[in-house]
Amino acid sequence: MNREQILHSLNTPLTNPAYAPAVARFTDREYLNIVYRTDPEALRAVVPEPLEFDEPLVRFEIMKMGDVTSFGPYVEAGQAIPVRLGDEHGEYLHAMYLDNFPATAAGREASAFPKVMGSPTLYVDNAALVGTLDYGTLRVATATMGYKHHPLDLDEAKAQITTPSYMLKIVPGYDHRPRVCELVRSRITDVVVKQAYTGPARLQLFEHVLAPVADLPVREIVSASHILTDLTLGGIEPVHDYLA
Repeated sequence: MNREQILHSLNTPLTNPAYAPAVARFTDREYLNIVYRTDPEALRAVVPEPLEFDEPLVRFEIMKMGDVTSFGPYVEAGQAIPVRLGDEHGEYLHAMYLDNFPATAAGREASAFPKVMGSPTLYVDNAALVGTLDYGTLRVATATMGYKHHPLDLDEAKAQITTPSYMLKIVPGYDHRPRVCELVRSRITDVVVKQAYTGPARLQLFEHVLAPVADLPVREIVSASHILTDLTLGGIEPVHDYLA
C-alpha cells in the first residue's frame, strides 16, 4: 500500500473501517425535544469560550432514526445548549448517547459530535410519547410528552432543528497535549418537515458518574416538540482555533 492509498483512507482501522465514507441522509428522523431551564452556574462550567449564552436553557433531545444511509436505524439522545457566537445564535452540543457503534465512531472521527454509546428509546405509551436513556443497566433520563396534542407550525419546527451546531474538535497528540483543538460548526440541510406537534412535557434526569446528564438539572420545563423529518447532515467548519 503506497502513500497515496494511505492518505485516501480517512478512518481507522485502515483495512477494516468502522463506518462507510458516505454522506448520511436521514429518512423519518423522529424528534422528541424538551427545552428546560437550568442553573446558570452549571452552564458556565461546561460552555466553552468564545461561546456565550443569554438564558440558562438546555434542549434534551431523543431522536429515533427510521433509516440512515450506511448506518441503518438507530436511536440517539443528548443535550444541546442554546448559545451565540458573536451575533450568530446556535446550539452547543454538550452530550450525545446512541446505540449504533458505526454512527458513534463516524460522529467522533469524521466530525466532532460528542458521541458515546448508550441505550436510548423513543416510543408511544398509551397517550404519551416516551423517551428514555439508559447507560449500562441504569436509567439516566426519562422524558414524556402528550402525544400529538397540538399542531406545531412547520416553519417553526424547521427552525428548531436547523439552527447551527457548535462542537469541540479535539485530537490528542503524543505529548499529553492536543494536536487539534478547535471550535467547529455544522448545520442540517435538505430538510423536509413531515409532521410537527407541541404539548405538555416532563423530564427526569438521574445522576450517573459516567453519564452526567443530571449535572445540568431541570428547574423548569419551557417547551416541547415532536417532529418527524427527512434531512442531511452538513459538514463541519472551524470557527475558532484554541491553539492559534
